[in-house]
Amino acid sequence: MENIMQKPPKQTGVWLWLKDNLFATPAHSFATILVLWFLLFSLPAVLEWGLLQANFTATSGQECHASAGACWSFVQHKYRMILFGIYPFDEQWRPFLVCILLIALIIFSAIPRFWQKYLVLIWVTVLSLCGVLMHGGVFGLSEIETARWGGLPITLILAIFGILIATPLGILLALGRRSDMPIIRSLSIMYIEIVRGVPFVSLLFMASVMVPLFFAEGFSLDKLLRAQIAVIVYVSAYIAEVVRGGLQSIPKGQFEGADSLGLTYWQSMRLVILPQALKVVIPPLVSIFISIFKDTSLVVIIGIYDLTLSAKVALADPLWQGFSVEAYVFLAFIYFIFCYAMSRYSRYIEQRLDLARQR
Repeated sequence: MENIMQKPPKQTGVWLWLKDNLFATPAHSFATILVLWFLLFSLPAVLEWGLLQANFTATSGQECHASAGACWSFVQHKYRMILFGIYPFDEQWRPFLVCILLIALIIFSAIPRFWQKYLVLIWVTVLSLCGVLMHGGVFGLSEIETARWGGLPITLILAIFGILIATPLGILLALGRRSDMPIIRSLSIMYIEIVRGVPFVSLLFMASVMVPLFFAEGFSLDKLLRAQIAVIVYVSAYIAEVVRGGLQSIPKGQFEGADSLGLTYWQSMRLVILPQALKVVIPPLVSIFISIFKDTSLVVIIGIYDLTLSAKVALADPLWQGFSVEAYVFLAFIYFIFCYAMSRYSRYIEQRLDLARQR
């Protein structure tokens, strides 16, 4: 009788993970089978082209064309052109150092124990040093105009400055949209809706073509700066809408509680409301950050040498033509590393905030 009433052993380990994550429902099971079927037919061909028959040692394009697989020698010979564009070859240690500094700064800033006031000073110092290294003209460095900047540094600069400036601007716009003052509310709504209603490409064209028309004759605004302004304008509008959604999710009692403590409007927003609202909108905010990091590739249409245009320049070499697939796979790998890192860090922050809330 005891054997009949005994509960079946609980599944653990790999089988439980497979059931919960891949075969939890009939729809999940169908999707899993479909993906496995696709991998079964495509993965062998990809491995054969990308690894088994690939050429890693060719010294010219002709040798690569003779092979049946991918020509990764193209990336080996052209990676400096792809990563740094038309920046002077002998000076490419400078953009390389800038990339290292910016990536190190982001990693350093992502560690919670370094979230101190001195972090602002570190950011200002590192960004100023990066500007000096890229532009030169001081400390014995030759001056390199921004028209010759390119590759990964451009992508990082546009994305980092875009996120850094657009985030507080977007928060202010979200607060303005919920303001009781009609003029501020109307202006915020107009800004957000107009910017969100046009493609990013249109903003880039306006920044490149129309903005110079508003300045006096003889005054020219740097093309890279114009593209940076377009990025900031575009991102801030989307951040504003995301933050507005977070503000609306906060219960009315939180606002009333802040008022009962005698806090001013800005004190209640800074200490009570915004911390809660920003916690709620971490996933969509990170999605915007990932999106704008990828959308920086659109600056190619106004002639800025980002990673995409640098790859096109590398492919224009008559000795190495016909390897666009390898070039874009290399670019995709770079974008994937950065975007996946942002996604994983977002999940880490969410879990950390959940643990703090449980305590």
